[in-house]
Amino acid sequence: MEFLRPASWEEALAAKAEHPSAVPIAGGTDVMVEINFDHRRPTHLMDLNRVRELHEWEVGDETVRLGASVSYSEIIDELAPVLPGLALAAHTVGSPQIRNRGSVGGNLGAASPAGDSHPALLAAGAEVEVESVRGTRSIPVEDFYTGVKRNALAEDELIKSVHIRKADGPQQFSKVGTRNAMVIAVCAFGIALHPKARTVRTGVGSAAPTPLRARAAEDFLNAALEDGGFWDNGRTIPPSVAREFAELCSGACNPIDDVRGSAAYRRRAVGVMARRTLGWTWESYRAGGNGRTTEGGARCA
Repeated sequence: MEFLRPASWEEALAAKAEHPSAVPIAGGTDVMVEINFDHRRPTHLMDLNRVRELHEWEVGDETVRLGASVSYSEIIDELAPVLPGLALAAHTVGSPQIRNRGSVGGNLGAASPAGDSHPALLAAGAEVEVESVRGTRSIPVEDFYTGVKRNALAEDELIKSVHIRKADGPQQFSKVGTRNAMVIAVCAFGIALHPKARTVRTGVGSAAPTPLRARAAEDFLNAALEDGGFWDNGRTIPPSVAREFAELCSGACNPIDDVRGSAAYRRRAVGVMARRTLGWTWESYRAGGNGRTTEGGARCA
């Protein structure tokens, strides 16, 4: 196994073009586990830790540009006011040591259905900026996942950054695990209210071959909120609407039975999380919430 250590982004792109099979590594929280268990044996590893641009972020008027190597700890400490859903998801990632090393870029590259950042990225609305020596392109996050641990990257491309909409309304993240710390999600759910656009977006994790949005549930809820004038009058969402939203979120799932949970349990749990997080975010909106959540992210053991 050959070890590549580019000192700049340009060197990294050139190395990836020369060695398309090279596996990028920054935090290494996923890659090193696969190597240590002999599930993966790449010919080249590419250490990206010296590439300064990947560790930087920028808060713009409407979006946050998040370098691919910005750690979960930095998101929690520095970006929670503008990316509250992602910060809540980051809180549930592994241990403090893993949060100090792991990143959203690494989570996207691994493309595991159980990745903790995926539901929050889907709900907030994100685009993945990728680049090669051939040029740069932007991929909507819902199009980035192509299968179990597969993504839309070409063989010579690297993830440079993620562009995420700044919160203009309350966001939430909920995760079910087999214990209450350092656990792979049995299933997870993210929701974000976007009052400016009068829309609600969702993200579902570990309940299908890829992370996904519950689009039918979004369409139903968006219509119900608009028809009832809820964005303007701030009334409580009727239980019947919340139940239908939850059932549609469950119906969006295509889970499997595995050692962490059954398919039936995952569907049920996603529905429960959808109903609860909708309630939390809507109550925050009614109370004047502006994007910083007032409730902690839920985890059920």
